[in-house]
Amino acid sequence: MPRKFKVCVTVPGDNSIDLYSQDLTLVVITNGKGELEGFNIFAGGGLGRTHNKEETFARVADPICYVEKDDVYDVVKAIVATQRDYGDRTDRRHARLKYLIHDWGVDKFRSQVEEYFGKSLAPFKPLPEFKYDDFLGWNEQGDGKLFLGLSIDNGRIKDEGNFQLKTALREIVEQFNLPIRLTPHQNVILYEIEPKKKQAIQKILSTHGVVFEPEKIDPLVRYAMACPALPTCGLAITESERAIPGILERIRTLLDKVGLQNEHFVVRMTGCPNGCARPYMAELGFVGSAPESYQVWLGGSPNQTRLALPYMERLHHNDIETQLEPIFVYFKEQRQPGEQFGDFCDRVGFDAIREFAANYESQTVASPEITDDADGLVETMADSTTAPVTEESERQEVAITNTTTATSKNRHRVTLQDEVYSKLKEISQRQGKPMTNLVNEALLDYLKNL
Repeated sequence: MPRKFKVCVTVPGDNSIDLYSQDLTLVVITNGKGELEGFNIFAGGGLGRTHNKEETFARVADPICYVEKDDVYDVVKAIVATQRDYGDRTDRRHARLKYLIHDWGVDKFRSQVEEYFGKSLAPFKPLPEFKYDDFLGWNEQGDGKLFLGLSIDNGRIKDEGNFQLKTALREIVEQFNLPIRLTPHQNVILYEIEPKKKQAIQKILSTHGVVFEPEKIDPLVRYAMACPALPTCGLAITESERAIPGILERIRTLLDKVGLQNEHFVVRMTGCPNGCARPYMAELGFVGSAPESYQVWLGGSPNQTRLALPYMERLHHNDIETQLEPIFVYFKEQRQPGEQFGDFCDRVGFDAIREFAANYESQTVASPEITDDADGLVETMADSTTAPVTEESERQEVAITNTTTATSKNRHRVTLQDEVYSKLKEISQRQGKPMTNLVNEALLDYLKNL
């Protein structure tokens, strides 16, 4: 094979595996009795890209065909053989299956697969809308046993202070000999659990400070994901796993400030454009573009069924609040009933968002000059277009082809001790006031008495 080849299997309606980002996806099709009949096949997804190289782009998979269960191996073999024989071996950046299907078109690709398969492919079967479910918490397994989904922040299993996740998992596995599944969203599923063991497992988790009730996890954190990046990955341009906890806290504080206390959306972050944490499918994606700076992608689907688009080419982390605040305010003022953040950005478009942001004045003190954020980098916004620059792709592929300069406003940050921050957050929630307002009021009162 010219490059890696990712395969996944799911059932109708279940997008817990980000099926549109895979090279090949099999969707199980059953009859009325629940018996396996065949598979719908998607192909050609992939998210890796390279900065400043428009020929590389993120792409969602296409529906290819339906295949009877007895033929699935031969059809998959034909698809793999097509990529093996016609995938681009001269250019590593152009070697994935997504580029072959993009260059050929689905019809030509399907014809070649049929030639290797030896007969015509059946048309795609109708499917329900795909939804994302992380399967956290206790769930019925279907055979009288249970499974338990545990949220693992950015996939890092560790012991840290009172949080002893690593020790807890080891104790559970040693005591109950349970199998474990790792999910595409960096979580863990313990399964084959007899109901009588539920209380004992919960006690072990509670003793070690591990939250097993998903409703107790901030949804902004629950649905977020980051790649390891620095210092682990040699491709990383900037931080990701180590940066996202603080950035999520700042986004939560900003949402509280603008009156969106109960809002959440899918946030993903990577330290480079290769897309390992799949930021291009997120409602709000951060893609490392320079030290301490990120591209900002907006408009992905809450269920990861639509590509996001590049909104800002370079955003220094110090200016996150300044740049996101007008977007969140616009969302609050103009959203439709029940509309989620990614769907809103997709509906109104970036021209409307940029126009609102250009005329927006924050309620906090800010100066109007452009900032270089102490690193000589000025933020730039990307004019979001498909690649190639036509309407033909119907948002199947996304690349950046042009940039324009964006203004920025300085914001000043201070560090609080953990106990002070916790108390401040508690008061903010009790009084229904943004933490920023509480801090400003307290500091003004203090300064008046000097």
